[in-house]
Amino acid sequence: MPTVGVKRDLLFKALGRTYTDEEFDELCFEFGLELDEITSEKEIISREQGNFKASSASDVILYKIDVPANRYDLLCLEGLARGLQVFKNKLDAPRYRCVSPVSGDRQRLIITKETAAVRPHAVAAVLRDITFTQERYDSFIELQEKLHQNICRKRSLVAIGTHDLDTISGPFTFTAKRPEDISFKPLNQTKEYTATQLMSLYKTDSHLKHYLHIIEDKPVYPIIYDSNGIVLSMPPIINGDHSKISLQTKNVFIECTATDLTKAKIVLDMMVTMFSEYCTQPFMVEEAEVVCPDGRTIIYPELAYRKEKLSAEFINRKVGINESAERIAQLLTRMCLLSQTTGVGDEMEVEIPPTRPDVIHACDIMEDAAVAYGFNNITRTIPRTYTVANQLPLNKLTELLRQDLAAAGFTEALNFALCSQEDIADKLGKKISETGAVHISNPKTAEFQVARTTLLPGLLKTIAANRKMPLPLKLFEISDVVLKDQSKDVGARNSRRFCAVYYNKTPGFEVIHGLLDRTMQLLEVKAARGEGYHIQAADDSTFFPGRCAEIFVRGKSVGRLGVLHPDVISHFELTMPCSALEMDIEPFLGHTTETFLTHDVPTQETIQHQFIPCVESQQTRPSHPPSTKTLFGDMSTQAGLKALDDFLADRSYVEGFVASQADVAVFDAIPSPPPQTFCHLRRWYNHIKSFQLERTRLPSAKTRFVLPMAPPTSTNTTSEDEIDLFGSDDDEESAEAARVREQRLHEYAAKKSKKPALIAKSSILLDVKPWDDETDMAKLEECVRSVSMDGLLWGQSKLVPVGYGIKKLQIGCVVEDDKVGTDLLEEAITGFEEYVQSVDVAAFNKI
Repeated sequence: MPTVGVKRDLLFKALGRTYTDEEFDELCFEFGLELDEITSEKEIISREQGNFKASSASDVILYKIDVPANRYDLLCLEGLARGLQVFKNKLDAPRYRCVSPVSGDRQRLIITKETAAVRPHAVAAVLRDITFTQERYDSFIELQEKLHQNICRKRSLVAIGTHDLDTISGPFTFTAKRPEDISFKPLNQTKEYTATQLMSLYKTDSHLKHYLHIIEDKPVYPIIYDSNGIVLSMPPIINGDHSKISLQTKNVFIECTATDLTKAKIVLDMMVTMFSEYCTQPFMVEEAEVVCPDGRTIIYPELAYRKEKLSAEFINRKVGINESAERIAQLLTRMCLLSQTTGVGDEMEVEIPPTRPDVIHACDIMEDAAVAYGFNNITRTIPRTYTVANQLPLNKLTELLRQDLAAAGFTEALNFALCSQEDIADKLGKKISETGAVHISNPKTAEFQVARTTLLPGLLKTIAANRKMPLPLKLFEISDVVLKDQSKDVGARNSRRFCAVYYNKTPGFEVIHGLLDRTMQLLEVKAARGEGYHIQAADDSTFFPGRCAEIFVRGKSVGRLGVLHPDVISHFELTMPCSALEMDIEPFLGHTTETFLTHDVPTQETIQHQFIPCVESQQTRPSHPPSTKTLFGDMSTQAGLKALDDFLADRSYVEGFVASQADVAVFDAIPSPPPQTFCHLRRWYNHIKSFQLERTRLPSAKTRFVLPMAPPTSTNTTSEDEIDLFGSDDDEESAEAARVREQRLHEYAAKKSKKPALIAKSSILLDVKPWDDETDMAKLEECVRSVSMDGLLWGQSKLVPVGYGIKKLQIGCVVEDDKVGTDLLEEAITGFEEYVQSVDVAAFNKI
């Protein structure tokens, strides 16, 4: 989102009142904006360049406001203040109009056919009798820059030129010439330069160098002249110094050259609508003529208003409110969308002004109605559809493999999905045409030219960057590669691969082979031909001849393993032998990994249709629950259901993160489906109901949530079989016996209280990581040991290499659990920000 910086006092002056920071933050939220930061020019420069450079900067308070990327009308103080005033009903949305010159003909801009090779389009307009102040002038220039960075795509689509009309004379000519034929004095320069010289001059300019590539390689450069041959501008690079505007400028000629005519019209409309309020006749814009190469004459700016019709029911349904058409029309009018009812049912007519090119669909109008209504005022409701999330099988398999491969002693690496052509072809002894790689059409660097077709180069480059680490180096990666596939609509598909490498003084083929066997064991694939897996000799230019094998699973090739060819090793600047394994893991899922979303069935639809119920055994769902008493209360009462609903508000299951017998027990304790008012309980109830056919296979519960039924109340009538023939005649405890028992209990309690309480202690091993290899590790350890707490005892320490010459401090300590926690320790150590980057718990053992 673009960030607009406005001076607080100027904004409040434009709004007609002052706000506290909290009040303005709330106003921005109501309007759909966000007050990102409250700062000043001095604070910004101090933060970026230091206090010395900021000493002469202004202390004026600035508001940094985040605005939506498509709200070009809010990119300046004028548009922002105007929008907020209309939103607060303090101002009616202005009406913008195009007018002809009071005297004389319209200004004319003639486009020649030579521009077709560089920037074929242009539009123009005039702001007549405008009054600039320093603040207005700054805002005018800043809006151009904001538009250049946003809709103009860094001037590649549109370039804006503004000129003092009183210093030039029309008609103006927009043409294209060879660089050596163009000569003029550019803005803020003291002498003339040719276009070729300007390109060299601005290569070191921090601002303009980013735009040179747009026309640098073109045979001709675009240029705009007036009738006297004076250069107005060389778009999209620089304007001429002769026609630059100043605070004394009264008439501004605005031209926009472009490769996209629609964007040019929008940009021109934004410039003139935002600043026409400073003209003698506010919101009046003087027209200009543009003569196209084919002879057509078009009048700009268009400042077109258009009308759309939609129903109040559509907005109410999409937003989740229930308002009348008249009320919704008022809400839209507050968003500068003048609206009124048509009288045909609940239909409304909405007028979209030229300042709102972001409104292109009925949904955009609906969104503005929601903003004006207030998102916090929309009643919270439960969606009519419910779904149960589930992990993608391929990702679940990937996570399981990652854990076990790490347990096998291999370290996981994560590399870029893009690489150079050389990485996947030349360095591996292959031709780029054989790889079937997907190429990037306009790569920014040579390192990111294609999408990788193999994981091997990334791991070898990781090893090359960590050659100083102790041997052996054992790395693996499970990630996607991109392969061409004409059967897909995009012509390519992702394929999940597993790759592992072993780098040591010896090739270690047996290590990689053992890792393959372990992986197959985890995937429950036996070592056998046919339905199992086997390997057989293969030839591959990446591997050493005679040291390469192809992996077959159920008769299908899934990958290769072997000892890498010495040329491949040297290409990646390695000096020792290396073995590698790479295979596709998608075939082990047994089905395609590309799953599609199913249609969500509304809950009311499932109620209306009588679906055929599944046949259940008596054990699946008891006809009469054994008990309705649970830890949450009686499930036959509203109070018990309410307690369970509150419990499930932020939980998916009664116990843990998967369905279990605890859910089944509580489900059976509910005598009938809960009412719709208990939304969380209803969601859980329908979910657990879907497990009816597999409820017996769910994991057991760790806690008993359903209480046993109360025993039947005994009656005074006692049968002969229930008479205790051996009982005492006096069932009551004598007073003496009670006194003796109480005395013994008291003595036992006193004796127990004299025993020292058992103090729970833990042994903790901490990894303290510095910022870089220049950190003073002795000083870092001194800071760590300076942390003193009751119940903390520091132990031995050592420095452990991490990589790139960086070492981490590994230090042990013993703590009393009731007094010192790991969070407290980490917070205290990370307080030494000058030395400590992070603190991790490497080991934790109870003593």
